[in-house]
Formats: sequence, structure tokens, C-alpha cells
Amino acid sequence: MSGRFRKDPDPRFWRINRSLPFDWQLAAYDIDQSQAHARGLMEIGVLDAAELAEIDAGLERVRARMAAHGFQFEDADEDIHMAIERLLGDEIGALAGKLHTGRSRNDQVATDVAMVVQAHSLRGIELCGETMAQLLALAESHSDWPMPGYTHLQRAQPVYLGHHLLAYFWMLARDVLRFQFALDSAGVMPLGSGALAGVNWEIDRDSVAADLGFEHVTHNSIDGASNRDFLLDYLAAASTCAMHLSRFGSEIVIWSSTEFGFCQLDESFSSGSSIMPQKLNPDSAELLRAKSPRVTASYATLLGVMHALPLTYGKDMQEDKEPLFDAIDTIEACLDACAGMLAGIRFDRARMAAASGDEMLAATEVADLLVRGGVPFREAHGIVGDLVRDAVDGGKALSELTLEEVQRRSEHLDASYYEVLQRSSWLESKRIAGGTGSAPLAAQLESARETLAAVRARVGERRS
Repeated sequence: MSGRFRKDPDPRFWRINRSLPFDWQLAAYDIDQSQAHARGLMEIGVLDAAELAEIDAGLERVRARMAAHGFQFEDADEDIHMAIERLLGDEIGALAGKLHTGRSRNDQVATDVAMVVQAHSLRGIELCGETMAQLLALAESHSDWPMPGYTHLQRAQPVYLGHHLLAYFWMLARDVLRFQFALDSAGVMPLGSGALAGVNWEIDRDSVAADLGFEHVTHNSIDGASNRDFLLDYLAAASTCAMHLSRFGSEIVIWSSTEFGFCQLDESFSSGSSIMPQKLNPDSAELLRAKSPRVTASYATLLGVMHALPLTYGKDMQEDKEPLFDAIDTIEACLDACAGMLAGIRFDRARMAAASGDEMLAATEVADLLVRGGVPFREAHGIVGDLVRDAVDGGKALSELTLEEVQRRSEHLDASYYEVLQRSSWLESKRIAGGTGSAPLAAQLESARETLAAVRARVGERRS
């Protein structure tokens, strides 16, 4: 009890009010911030050099105490900020009380959370890069492995496996940009906003910001105390990334089924059955699929918390941390697992080649042949549809139709019809930039290498 209060919090209120069970994860960031804030206070004469040194050393001892095996907070600790202040008081006495000069828990927690978002946005970029590297390696080693491409989960047109895998590479490359946006968004320091109006001490905010790795300081104290957009930006990036991983996981589940047999996961990323000893279940891929809505739910939760919330700070905003921490743990675990899963995956070239050898996949090639002969595409589409029907009704492949049967559907078709049905032409005809043909695929691989190098360089520069 302190100040105007004469009663302890009701236990029922304390249970929902106390944030320490989850905001303890801010501890390292809060200590770093407190040390930078103390340096700012010394610059304006609130602390002298000896006091700064004592506070800095005390905070390091607090850091060590919390990291020690068996450490426990006290039941009376409301949140991580008050817990650290109490522990600092244990270490250095009344001097600890000077540290809160010129800041409020409102701008203190906003700054801590911004530091979390910066750190984990960078980690998201790094993990995306690791998964991209695995996809690129697989695409390079499987650049000439044909497989059927699908729409509606029905065989559509053949593609090279390398081309298909690179689709996920580019998804993750866009995720890198989203995490980078969140990193930049969190690079504006709220500290100095106070409770809402700023503080009475002319601390050099730019100096403190540089000390903590922020690029800028907030322009408006009300916005600084109440802003959680950077957190939403991170959760949006994580949600989209998790969705991409779910799509990949779903395809691996399908491809590894007995019915498809296109790939098999390494045993270290698979599970067995408690009753069926023959099973090799793609559980890691299934979990990539299932974790996605969990991350999206965290994003929706914070949007709901912030929706229509009056400025500046409300205790509602305490509910920003649990969804954030859960999303961080989930997306980072999924990206890490995906990279590991890809490192051991094995594809069945013969099985994919057999599936991509279905001549029905060449129907578009025949339509394009007619177009080259002057037939409008919509008319050509109908002609080829009739040919497909003739083949299906006759129990034949398209190439088994006689020239007479073919020309009965169109006089524009001749012996070149059979040349188009040669499997190699189906893939190599896609010579357009971004297509599956060997030449554009080679160019795409080179672009992917450059993109991955840029991602790694970005992480390296930020780490340094």
C-alpha cells in the first residue's frame, strides 16, 4: 500500500491485474532501457557519475539474480518494472528510487515492447533467410525434375520441382519485407513521453534513443504513450508468414501420402503411431499447417484490444504482451522447424515424373498450337475439350487418337499435334520470364541467390 490507498488489492482483482506472470519476459529489455535512462539522467545532473556507476552495477546484479537457478519473484511484485525497481533497491538502497525520475510506466513499457519487436523482427528476418536458403538449395538440385502442377488439387500443367519450391522462397522474401517494416516501425522510441504529456526533465531523447538502438524518437507524447502499431505490424507480418508456412506444410502432407508418394520427410521430423508400426506420419508439416491460426488469433486479439480505445493509456493495453510473446514463440519455432524439415526431405523423381507424364496436362499446349494456326483461343479451347472427351470416351491417350480423329475436330491440326504431345515441349515452351522453362528458371535461381545474399547482409549489418 502507498499514496492514497489504505487497502490491499482484492485477490480477485490482483489475479487479473498482475502482469508479472507474462511480462517477466521484458526483464532484459527493461534493464537495458533503465541503464540508458540512467545515463540520460546523469547528462542533465539528476545523477552524478558515482551514482550512475552504482545504479549500473546494481542493475547488472539484478540481471544476474534473475538469471540464477531457482530465482523467484515475490507475490507482491505487480509487474516486471516494479520487480526490478524492488530488486535494485535490495542491491543499492534508496538510490534506486532516483531511477524513475523522468519516466512513467506508460512510456517505460511502450519502450520495452518496442525493443522486443525490434529484436524479434530481426530474428524473423534471419529465420526466413535460413528457410529460404534450404528452399534455394533444393530448387537448385531439383531444377530439372518434372512434376505436375495443380489447380483445385487437380493436375493442371507440368512444372519443374525447382520452380514449385521457389514459389515458397518468394513468399518468404516478401515476409522479410514485412518483418523489416515492423522493425522500422518499432524503431521510434517512446521513452520521454511520460504518462502522456512528456516529462519535466529535459533529457536528451535522441542520445538515449541512439544508446538503445532506436532510429528516431516519437513526435507526440500522447501518441508515444498510446501507440502499439509497431506491435500490430509485427503480428501482421508473423500472421502472413505463418499462413505461407501452413500452405507449404499442407502440400508436404499431401505429397508425402501413399497416394502421391512425391516425397518423404526424414524420420527426425516425423512421428509414428501408437498402434500401427508401419506409419511414418508428417507431423512436423501438419503442425506448420495448424499453428498458423494461432498466430493470426494473436493479431486479432490485439486489434480487438486497441479497437476504439480512448487515448492515451488504459489497462486494456496490458493485454498486448501475451499474444505478442505467444506469436513470437510460435512463428520462430515454425520457421526453425521448417528449415530443419527441408534439410532432410527426400523427393521421388520417378513418382513425380510418372504423374507429370499424363498427356492430359498438355491440353493447353494443343490449344496454343491451334492459336498459332490462327484459331481464336476460345474456339481452340473448345476444340481441345472435344479431343479430350474423345480420348476419355475411347479409353485412349491424346497421342493415341488417329490423325483422322484429330482433324475431325479441326482442320488446323496436322502431324505437329503429336510433336506438341512430347513431354519435353510441355515444360520448355514456358520460356517467358517467371515461367517454369529451364532458361527462365535459371534466371530465377540467380535472382533468388541475390535476394538471399541481400537478406543475409541485412541481418549482418543490423547485428553489427
